[in-house]
Amino acid sequence: MTKTVAVIGAFDSKGQEFAFLKSEIEKHGCQTLMINVGVLGEGPFKADISAEKIALAGGSNLQKLAADKDRGIAMEVMTRGAAIIAKQLYDEGKFDGVISMGGSGGAVVGTSAMRALPVGVPKLMVTTVASGETSAYVGTTDITMMPSIVDVSGLNRISRSIFANAAGAISGMVNVEKVKSTSDEKPLIAATMFGNTTRAVDHARKIMEDKGYEVLVFHATGTGGRTMEMLVDNGYFSGVLDITTTEWADEVCGGVLSAGNTRLEAAAKAGVPQVVTPACIDMCNFWAPDTIPAQFKDRLLYKWNPNITLMRTTPEENTRMGEIFAEKLNMAKGPVAVFIPMGGFSEVDFPEKPFWWPEANQAFVDALKKNLRPDIQVVMSDKDVNDPEFSGMVADKLIEFLKK
Repeated sequence: MTKTVAVIGAFDSKGQEFAFLKSEIEKHGCQTLMINVGVLGEGPFKADISAEKIALAGGSNLQKLAADKDRGIAMEVMTRGAAIIAKQLYDEGKFDGVISMGGSGGAVVGTSAMRALPVGVPKLMVTTVASGETSAYVGTTDITMMPSIVDVSGLNRISRSIFANAAGAISGMVNVEKVKSTSDEKPLIAATMFGNTTRAVDHARKIMEDKGYEVLVFHATGTGGRTMEMLVDNGYFSGVLDITTTEWADEVCGGVLSAGNTRLEAAAKAGVPQVVTPACIDMCNFWAPDTIPAQFKDRLLYKWNPNITLMRTTPEENTRMGEIFAEKLNMAKGPVAVFIPMGGFSEVDFPEKPFWWPEANQAFVDALKKNLRPDIQVVMSDKDVNDPEFSGMVADKLIEFLKK
């Protein structure tokens, strides 16, 4: 069956470049679905999806955008409209993968449409910003960013080569036979892990897998937590082993690995069974020592590796996190339990280790219990988070929830 590639771009200003891309994709035996997001006209060929349709979906009309000549507003409208139309077209089965090209503005519009699509749909963005900081464009999705080397402006010996490679890449991606395995029918479990909780998560994962579940582990580095929340919200998981909630320490303290202020909400709102531990909330993450903000220079710091410096959280910060955890978990529509490893929240938080501060950990517990719904179970353990007895209890509780 012939595959179709959606091609998103500003055909008014970059029509020559997109005409070339269209031709190259079709050389590989794929059909194209051309989606125009330019506000000044059609370009050298008629688009399958007009810019007018994109503008209407974005809450305006093309004539007004062109007349107003406000690039910022036009970008906002077309970005919003592209995401809506792309999702609609994909849900209708109109394309199998998507490609876009452009500078920073084109990347904003193109990746907005891509982020609206499910994980696994081939997505390729060819752009001048691909070699820099791309988190704002990629977000929590599986977008492939490809540097355009030169600006997407005209055809020359370099741009032709790059665009041809991009056409081959997206054509190959949409024609890849979908991989299936014997685990495809197993219920999916999400788990969160950090270097400080590797042993705990590995043990809990083994227990879950032995009981017939497939466990996907997310690195709790901000992006990992946001990605897990997004996939939980999209209905991928039957349960959540949220063993590593360290991203909240970064959100509260201003560290570099925050997952935002909606962390811990997805499973609660969706009614997905979850077991939560406060593992690694004893630490806030910064990069190398010379990057630490001046106001934290006198805090208790620990050099985890040359690029990561950990800062011990205080009783006051732990109190705030206890209140936040209660607020988020009180939203739960499904079964939830909190397991607390009073023997240590991380590898560096137990007797004779640098972050051992029982009073700080107790501050979290007190605030949590004071604000948590009385029907939500809190299990206290004298073990540290990486003790097999503790991680085993966590896994067993989630299995109990899932069986019910």
